[in-house]
Amino acid sequence: MKKSLLGAGMTLAILSGCAPKQQATETLTLSGLNPSHFEAVVDSVKPVKLYTLKNAAGMEVCVTNFGGRIVSIMVPDKNGEMKDVVLGFDNIESYQNVPSDFGASIGRYANRINQGKIVVDGEEIQLPQNNFGHCLHGGPTGWQYQVYEANQTNDSTMVLTMKSPDGDNNFPGNVTAIVTYALTADNAIDIFYEATTDKKTVVNMTNHSYFNLSGDPTTPITDHILYINADHFTPVDSTYMTTGEIIPVKDTPMDFTTPKAVGQDIDNFDFEQVKFGNGFDHNWVLNTKGDVNALAAKFTSPVSGITLEVYTNEPGIQAYSGNFLDGTAKGKKGILYAQRTGFCLETQKYPDSPNKEWAESNAYLAPGETYKSFCKFKFGVEK
Repeated sequence: MKKSLLGAGMTLAILSGCAPKQQATETLTLSGLNPSHFEAVVDSVKPVKLYTLKNAAGMEVCVTNFGGRIVSIMVPDKNGEMKDVVLGFDNIESYQNVPSDFGASIGRYANRINQGKIVVDGEEIQLPQNNFGHCLHGGPTGWQYQVYEANQTNDSTMVLTMKSPDGDNNFPGNVTAIVTYALTADNAIDIFYEATTDKKTVVNMTNHSYFNLSGDPTTPITDHILYINADHFTPVDSTYMTTGEIIPVKDTPMDFTTPKAVGQDIDNFDFEQVKFGNGFDHNWVLNTKGDVNALAAKFTSPVSGITLEVYTNEPGIQAYSGNFLDGTAKGKKGILYAQRTGFCLETQKYPDSPNKEWAESNAYLAPGETYKSFCKFKFGVEK
């Protein structure tokens, strides 16, 4: 779920001061990335680099601690050929200077908060309004534009830590958040999120990878087959803000309980929700009830045969069909990312949960409590 790449009020001035790139001494990653192109120092003190995770099956995941972003994911297709299945950039300068959420570990609050207002212990707090008057993805300098402390504990695991001060984008509380990426032997990425605070606040984290399972981001994802294990969704108004309703998907373009091509109903603007979303950019209410062993969603490329299964303990998943990609962002290998060339599946609390009476989607975190969230991206093939 994403705003236009020319999003309102976006500024990255705080990220100046990158050190010159070192001479390339490393070999390229399997995905073709040069690690030296990710070496920088942000704010004069925060080192940034590229980390590579591998498993015995040959899968590779590259991550930068700038925004906790997944940069590339190499998995085998139905012919055994390795494909990179996520959008991203091949240098740190692009991540800093081109507004995007590619691959990011989003915080403090993924998705939108209505008019940027929350109430904490009776006090109304005004957050940044960076998207149609709402606070999106933690504000214009959310965690996707900040540097996580990184610790790669072994070949297949890394731990990212964000120490977010009280008042970060006007959110209350000193928050320590930990994101753990674990690449498993069966070609899954397990993502564990934890957070604690010293003052009552709101937390809702997610991963914002844009998937194109064909391995060819010059082609749209409209041919991909999507299944979402959800009988209901949360509709939005024309500013992408949830209305507070939960309504059935049955007999609407929002019904993915039977797998179908993303493009089948994506331009059915006679259905108001598709018109408002400019395609799909909505939260689905999962039937999984927090069961991490129950399939939440499945995404399949009929061209490559690559499949992606999503599992989570969260109550919702935002399915976003890359409607605002507009061909201006130059990604890896110099490819311009056109509309609908990537698809996001963001596990989450429902949008605007702090202001909605959704018992299953409480987003408040108090001192002494620990926020915990889990997402599994499991890759496979269908021949």
